[in-house]
Amino acid sequence: MVKGPGLYTEIGKKARDLLYRDHNSDQKFSITTYSPAGVAITSSGTKKGDVLLGDVAFQSKQKNVTTDLKVCTDSTVLITATVDEAAPGLKSIFSFKAPDQNSGKIEVQYLHDYAGISTSMGLTQNPTVNFSGVIGTNVLAVGTDVSFDTKSGNFTKINAGLSFAKEDLIASLTVNEKFDLLNASYYHIVNPVFNTAVGAEVSHRFSNKDNTITVGTQHSLDPLTSVKARVNSAGIASALIQHEWKPKSFFTISGEVDTKAIDKNAKVGLALALKP
Repeated sequence: MVKGPGLYTEIGKKARDLLYRDHNSDQKFSITTYSPAGVAITSSGTKKGDVLLGDVAFQSKQKNVTTDLKVCTDSTVLITATVDEAAPGLKSIFSFKAPDQNSGKIEVQYLHDYAGISTSMGLTQNPTVNFSGVIGTNVLAVGTDVSFDTKSGNFTKINAGLSFAKEDLIASLTVNEKFDLLNASYYHIVNPVFNTAVGAEVSHRFSNKDNTITVGTQHSLDPLTSVKARVNSAGIASALIQHEWKPKSFFTISGEVDTKAIDKNAKVGLALALKP
């Protein structure tokens, strides 16, 4: 198991990845190449209906500094610089999205055996400040995630979470959106040899008393091919099969159907990721 409680974003992440990661109804592709200087160049495209979105990303690593540059079809440029291990357990991240002059942000992360802290703020006159902190161990951890708008003087985000982990299961409980949304999730490894696992998430919104239950599973057919499936209380069922036909290159086909309206067309998604 990983040493330390990790960051707040990792609470419930295993269950979320099992239930939602790689499930899509769009057509996606990405191709990664490397220049002679070692710069990774990734071209990506996503077709949503009749709309085609794309971007080209460049990544360069020099010692403990990683620089990312992404150019998107909406004429924006995202620049991110990450300094890893400037001090033991410390990571600094600076990001800026042109031409938005108010998009600059700096983030500092610190990981300790018994704590994980992340704080960020916008580089504007009246920035929004975000703080998340987790204390505990890799078995039991509790944390909070809050954002404060210095211009209005209000908290724009108040979240809290609890995580419990053993060798083969992870359970978490979070209260989000200023205590309006309660999420409970569960992830259990059934057979580690075949990467077989089950997961579930229960959500309750206090404002309208709406409840959503999602359950799913994953299984490896062979070392290179895996399948996943999920269904929620609204009757939406999804499944996918993913094949790693060469190291770090994946082909994924996924489908989604409304079991309460079989006459509607099923949604089919394709994703192709190529890396040398």
